[in-house]
Amino acid sequence: MPSPTEVSPVPTPTRPPARRQPARRSPARRPPVRRKKPGWAGRAITAVSVVVLASAGIGHAVLTSLDEGIARVDPFKDMKDRPAAGHGMNVLLVGTDGRDRITEAERRRFRLGGAPCHCTDTIMIVHISADWNRATVVSLPRDSYAEVPAHSDPTSGRQHGTHPIRLNAAYAEGGPNLTVRTVENMTRLKIDHYLEVDFVSFMRTVDVLGGVRVCTTQPLKDAYTGLDLTAGTHQLGGGQALQYVRSRHVDGASDLGRMQRQQKFVAALIDRATSSGVLLNPLKVRDMARSVLGSVRADQGFGTDQLLDLGRGMRNFSPRSSEFTTVPIGQMTYEVKGLGSTVKWDEAKAQALFQALRDDKPLAPPRPKEKGPAAARVDADPQQIRVQVENGTATEGLGRRVDDGLASTGFRTTRRPVNAADRSVRRTVVFYDPRWERSAKALAVALPGSELRAAPGQGPTLRVIAGTDFREVHRVKAAQPQAPPGPGSQQAVVTGDQVVCP
Repeated sequence: MPSPTEVSPVPTPTRPPARRQPARRSPARRPPVRRKKPGWAGRAITAVSVVVLASAGIGHAVLTSLDEGIARVDPFKDMKDRPAAGHGMNVLLVGTDGRDRITEAERRRFRLGGAPCHCTDTIMIVHISADWNRATVVSLPRDSYAEVPAHSDPTSGRQHGTHPIRLNAAYAEGGPNLTVRTVENMTRLKIDHYLEVDFVSFMRTVDVLGGVRVCTTQPLKDAYTGLDLTAGTHQLGGGQALQYVRSRHVDGASDLGRMQRQQKFVAALIDRATSSGVLLNPLKVRDMARSVLGSVRADQGFGTDQLLDLGRGMRNFSPRSSEFTTVPIGQMTYEVKGLGSTVKWDEAKAQALFQALRDDKPLAPPRPKEKGPAAARVDADPQQIRVQVENGTATEGLGRRVDDGLASTGFRTTRRPVNAADRSVRRTVVFYDPRWERSAKALAVALPGSELRAAPGQGPTLRVIAGTDFREVHRVKAAQPQAPPGPGSQQAVVTGDQVVCP
């Protein structure tokens, strides 16, 4: 969007111009606190609900009254030499700490002790396509190496030259304005709107929705946040959802793993809001709007008319309409004198990603239309499952048929089926080492009616003995395709329907 000193229009689809919102005085910026507190990766999630509310068709008068509760900031003040506008709209979402508004009982239950830091550790760019049919969410690691532009301290007026920092420290040094300037310098994307939220509204919104469903293929336990989920599907209320998106110590992926869970939760939130009928209930919509907007700060140009315009254009939005990724990483531990370890982006791949956003191009590759029954989702990636096929019948060529069928749906078969010692097998059997139980269950889905038999010590290769009951291999696919998060690799791009629970 234009700053107060600019007249350039926001690059959105052609629509009747929205009425200009009267400027509201920005509240005093909170004093910076540099102490590092446990981060919460999901605070920015609540802002997604703002768009969902407008897509429900709420009346202008209702949204206007709710709009009065949004605090205003001016993140574009005195900004010059900004990147050229691209196509579509770019919204910068940042998460701030609001634990001072949590009850004492909630603090204890959800491990939210300590003083609020009023800092940011969640930073996302949400790109809305010009045709209103797609939203792309790009997560920026909070410890990303950044160089803040020259600026003056908003409190003391002291001048600071360009210097290196971690990305999340830009807010502590210069508030929303310096955060926007730093992100624009790093990405060369023009930020059109700014939304700042805290986790209080997040908890309330999840509760108003009746909870959000998440799936995990392995237990998730984090002593720091108190998260304790078994493998499977869970309906999370606001407090548990907060633990889920805050946790950083459930695997070795740290912040990258947390950002992936955050993206999964955004997709699940969209799925819940658009498929549960909540948005057809005016009272639920009103309650959700109040819980969200009461903890939001936004730029002066992101008001009622913009919400309505955006909501009408995205009324048919669904999880498949959204795509998620993390900026490509070059070095996970980039040491900087005076800062310590930071996360260094892969500059070439990162700029290619941001160029695609400027050009309003989707990041996820087009998916061919599937023929026949839809592929069943499984918890393990078939491409990582090695299989040896044996023919347990007198029917010649059956082993080859099974091998070919499994290979065609992605399993790593040996491509050398053999005859079993017993050629009178009636029911197809999958032998597996208990350490690879998830792989065995995925294989059993592809072979409906087969029997699973544990074979301790067998190793990672699964054995299939085809019986006379075999008819065909059912297609399967991984529930959440992922790219390795190692340095130099292109981060995975997933669509919402690929990461929500089947």
